[in-house]
Amino acid sequence: MITAGVDVGSTAAKAVILKEREILGWAIIPTGWSPRDAGKRVLNQALTMANVDVGGVERIIGTGYGRVALDFLDRAVTEITCHARGANYYYPEHGLVIDIGGQDSKIIKVNNQGKVLNFLMNDKCAAGTGRFLQVTINSLGLELDEVDSLPPAEPATINSMCTVFAESEVISMLASGTPKESIVTGLFHSIAKRIATMAGSMELPGNATFTGGVAQSILLRQMLAQELEANLAVPPNPQLMGALGAALIAQD
Repeated sequence: MITAGVDVGSTAAKAVILKEREILGWAIIPTGWSPRDAGKRVLNQALTMANVDVGGVERIIGTGYGRVALDFLDRAVTEITCHARGANYYYPEHGLVIDIGGQDSKIIKVNNQGKVLNFLMNDKCAAGTGRFLQVTINSLGLELDEVDSLPPAEPATINSMCTVFAESEVISMLASGTPKESIVTGLFHSIAKRIATMAGSMELPGNATFTGGVAQSILLRQMLAQELEANLAVPPNPQLMGALGAALIAQD
């Protein structure tokens, strides 16, 4: 059976085409102003990679905040459930999933079948989210994928976790001569401590899976593992885990 999962997030839309447990195609595009159009376009791109017509897809499941705008779904499922299943595809032995998405951060406790046992979610503001990181790093004239090439540095102290105030604080630090690498190290250190504090109320297993686009940063991964005192694994294309989980659920 061929199924599709479509995850329309606040910054990126993702899609995965699955045959049984084999990934046939996938795509990631910016969401832009229209979640509905982004969902259709990303699905079509993934279908093209898979060399499959939409008529050959037996079931399509959507997730992400934009799922309510998608009119071609068989069913919509929460991001928590989909990320848990997607992470379980690669690391079924891991009992914890940490996802830093565009507008929220999630800490999900799972069993070895990818079933959600408990979760915490920071969705009250952008503090500690992918959007927060993107805006703050952009204010340094950098992109997220450039951060790992910066030289090691002592972390500067970042006092604000509000996107607007942190951006202003970063600009002030630059004006006072603080090196970019110190600001970035301080910023990531703050994020890692915030996630570890959120996870503190859960009984943490030794192994965890880190998902979301920012999981590709080696620096953030190292800091988060240190704060959590856990082995942190990152799956291939960590942004795809919600869409992959949706496609897997469609196989059930």
